[in-house]
Amino acid sequence: MDYFRPKKQREVLDPLDPNFLKRKAAAPSQAPQTPPQQGDLAPTSIFNQGEEKRTPAQMQFDKSRPSARDPTVLAAALDPNPESRRQWQRRQIIQDVRNRGALTKAQKIARTERESLCKSPFYKTSVKKLMPLARQIAGKPIEDAIIQMRFSKKRVAKDVKKHLEYARDEAIVKRGMGLGLVKPEADTVVDVDEGIEGTEEKGVHDQQWPGMVVEDKKGKRRYVADKSSMYVDEAWVGRGPYGRDYDYRAFGQVNILRPPETSITIRLKEEATRIRLMDEREQKRQRKKVWVALPDRPITAQRQYCLW
Repeated sequence: MDYFRPKKQREVLDPLDPNFLKRKAAAPSQAPQTPPQQGDLAPTSIFNQGEEKRTPAQMQFDKSRPSARDPTVLAAALDPNPESRRQWQRRQIIQDVRNRGALTKAQKIARTERESLCKSPFYKTSVKKLMPLARQIAGKPIEDAIIQMRFSKKRVAKDVKKHLEYARDEAIVKRGMGLGLVKPEADTVVDVDEGIEGTEEKGVHDQQWPGMVVEDKKGKRRYVADKSSMYVDEAWVGRGPYGRDYDYRAFGQVNILRPPETSITIRLKEEATRIRLMDEREQKRQRKKVWVALPDRPITAQRQYCLW
């Protein structure tokens, strides 16, 4: 293929030519490529405390390049659609003005009660096998649900138990659920004027809640000693993508298997929510009128003569 090229190009490209290296050295050199810029930490990073002081040239170079915490750079992820955000804020302001600042029942509940929603990864099981476990743990306290999965004979119960423990820990860390009452701490205090030692309590000074028997929506009663203790309010499963497996048979035949995958989602709430629901059911039961066989109703559509 070299013979189809021009003579000058063929001479330059031929590495067997004795004058190849001389021509290559005499050829004009290409423009040097700029080396890639090395990344660095942000100025506000906590890992910058132990570094050495930079020179003015380095500081000028850092100012010239965009910072990793530049608002214009972060807006692509934090505010991808500004127009939709402004329209949503406008609708919220109009609704607030119409309601004259009054909060709805859902908003009041969201401000006073805590809940946590946690979805598991997909397990290699079917909806038919995972649904009975979801029904088993729904409505139970979180610790009782973990014990149920611990002694269950189902194979997927181990994965559900791990997910319950993860959901419990996530609710404690992210939502502050299940912490109970803060016990006051006693510190020694000396009165300078009188020279008398005393104790000063720090923390929440609420009295210990005595506990009560709570009835759930199914009519089962449980004794609750702490309002902040968590329970599984809802548990449902979701169908995931089907996998792909092979079943090798005789005479070179292969069957394609489609094993299912399923996830389970758990909603955790505090016992204070169950107490509120119990009170609402009791109030509704009290407002209900007593049923009588012959109620007192006004007589209407009466005529002087019969219609037959």
